[in-house]
Amino acid sequence: MKEISCKLLVIGAGPGGYVCAIRAGQLGVDTVIVEAKKPGGTCLTIGCIPSKALIHAADEFDKVVHMASGKLPLGISLGEPTIDLKKTVAWKDRIVGRLTNGVAGLLKKAGVKQVHGWAKFRDGKTVEVETETGQQMIRAETIVIATGSVAVELPLLRFGGPVISSTEALALKEVPKQLAVVGGGYIGLELGIAFAKMGAKVSVVEALPRILPLYDAELTKPVAKRLSELGVDVFTGAKAQRLEPKADVLLFTAADGKKVRLQADKVLVTVGRNPLTEGWGIEELALDMAGKFVRIDDQCQTSMRGIYAIGDVTGEPMLAHRAMAQGEMVAEIVAGHKRSWDKRGIPAVCFTDPEVVTVGLSPDESRKTGAEIKIGQFPFSANGRAMTMLAEDGFVRVVARADNHLVLGIQGVGRGISELSTAFGMAIEMGARLEDIAGSIHAHPTQGEGFQEAALKALGYALHV
Repeated sequence: MKEISCKLLVIGAGPGGYVCAIRAGQLGVDTVIVEAKKPGGTCLTIGCIPSKALIHAADEFDKVVHMASGKLPLGISLGEPTIDLKKTVAWKDRIVGRLTNGVAGLLKKAGVKQVHGWAKFRDGKTVEVETETGQQMIRAETIVIATGSVAVELPLLRFGGPVISSTEALALKEVPKQLAVVGGGYIGLELGIAFAKMGAKVSVVEALPRILPLYDAELTKPVAKRLSELGVDVFTGAKAQRLEPKADVLLFTAADGKKVRLQADKVLVTVGRNPLTEGWGIEELALDMAGKFVRIDDQCQTSMRGIYAIGDVTGEPMLAHRAMAQGEMVAEIVAGHKRSWDKRGIPAVCFTDPEVVTVGLSPDESRKTGAEIKIGQFPFSANGRAMTMLAEDGFVRVVARADNHLVLGIQGVGRGISELSTAFGMAIEMGARLEDIAGSIHAHPTQGEGFQEAALKALGYALHV
């Protein structure tokens, strides 16, 4: 068995793992990273990036369809459009390929040794890797667990055949005629809306009383409106039962208790993700767990000295940029720097139509702190740029303390509002007050003016509403 030793071993080359390894390499730390698949992890290869490519293609097709129908007031007319999903997926795959090759190149540039295979702990300092050329043993002073997460399966809707996860949905060669989406969270709605725009008859089955339950109801109203416009049937308070494959029928129990048969040639199950804690030898370690997740402190240190954990395996929010921030911090700690991590400024973005962004505390969460709050909300229907983009649905909302005007949270919903998430996050991270946002000159005409106007509204003197 081949043996190598290093100062830092990173298990998993997803966003958290590869960023950790690259930063450690930049700081002169002798680093090895192990990955069984392509570098980039779920986000780059079968998640964030490919889904956004599909969403963009669907948006462009939807625009052309409306132009062909003559319903848009832009004076543009076209012939009947078609979409070749096979070509769309091939384009998506080329993007993924460029990015995975780019990550591999960045790791090499940083001097990180890459080992391709499945890692399994022997003890807290030693890992065995099953590679194509045989077993390799790696001994490390410090180990970072970045194994990520996997899609949750339902007992009576196991993945296979017509029952698919987001991974298979992003690799379909043709648009399903009838698509049932089980789970009305952000993954299900992002993909459901995309396929609806491409011509599928989409139905959403959500067990909770409303869609996007992690967001407050006011933020999700524009999304619900858009789903209706796209002809998507939404069943809330409904529980999926099983699929009758021969009949292509999904059985579910509606909110009123009635059994419903829903025609569907594909069933996309998106009911969440579980941390990947099996198969890499967690039983050989003495890690404290937080439920099904690995417990960490504010520096991502586990209960075992010299072992850190980052990303999805450590719990919510399961976001690539959270994992990246954790990975960078851990690398710097290993290199001897003093670092800590604060999750308050992490933006969460739902790439539905319209998009939803939240940073910091919601109004309800802010009230639970015991502080009196001020809320300012500005509608895009009063924003000139939104009007010229036919994107008037939605708003920006700012939540702040009433006594000192410290901004506690920022939320928004609207077309393209994901691009404002950086400004929102920076405001929270830097401890902005309402006066800071209101006093910053925002370019006109932009949707970003809605941010300034929301702060002005909270101060009591909005200018354009």
